[in-house]
Formats: sequence, structure tokens, C-alpha cells
Amino acid sequence: MATKSEQVSKNRGGAPPPGLFVRVESGFYQGLEWPLDRPSTVIGRGRSADLILSEATISRAHAMIGFKGAKLFVQDLDSTNGTLVNGAREHQSELSDGDEVRMGRLVLRIWSRTSKSDGEAA
Repeated sequence: MATKSEQVSKNRGGAPPPGLFVRVESGFYQGLEWPLDRPSTVIGRGRSADLILSEATISRAHAMIGFKGAKLFVQDLDSTNGTLVNGAREHQSELSDGDEVRMGRLVLRIWSRTSKSDGEAA
């Protein structure tokens, strides 16, 4: 069985398009925005995560958001509480602008600065 680091390395993909972010929608970190400007971003509470969120309901390496070619996806990294995309528990799922990703008590939203979401001009 592959380690979490091997899973992440195996799934790293292409160059990310500009302007994509993940935003924490609820909880202690509400309002925090993280640019998705690298091939993959591991989210978790452990020191080895790229985006470290000290939340007891997420695993040390909970999930990875990355790119396969031009497609954005999230992959659960065998977390204890799982990863939900738009309310459905998923091991791996393609993501689009506006999608909700739930990890434990944290609610994250994928958004693009190039879209008209949140009343912003394109």
C-alpha cells in the first residue's frame, strides 16, 4: 500500500491556472484564503501539510487539492472523518468554481478571481 506522500506524488499534475483559491467558509479560520498556485496542496493539521489548519476534526494530512492537466480535483488521503464534495463523501472528485469541500467541521469553497462570484467583476 502506498504511503500518503507517494499518493500525493503520484497524483501531481499540470500547471495550475491563475486566480484559483480555496477559502474557509466556517469555523475558526473563516475568511482565510489560500491560492491554488502549485500543482498540489495538502490540507491538514500536521506540520508536513502545505495548508496547516489546527482543527481537531481533520487529519494530519487530510486531503490534497491538485491538478491533472487543466482539471482541478480533491483527493481524500485516507482521513479519519472523510472528505465531502457538495455534500457527497468522495475519495477523489473533480472540482469546479464554487464547489464546497467539507473536511471535519471545516467548510472550504473553491473560487476563482476570474469568475463573477461574490459580486466581483470578471
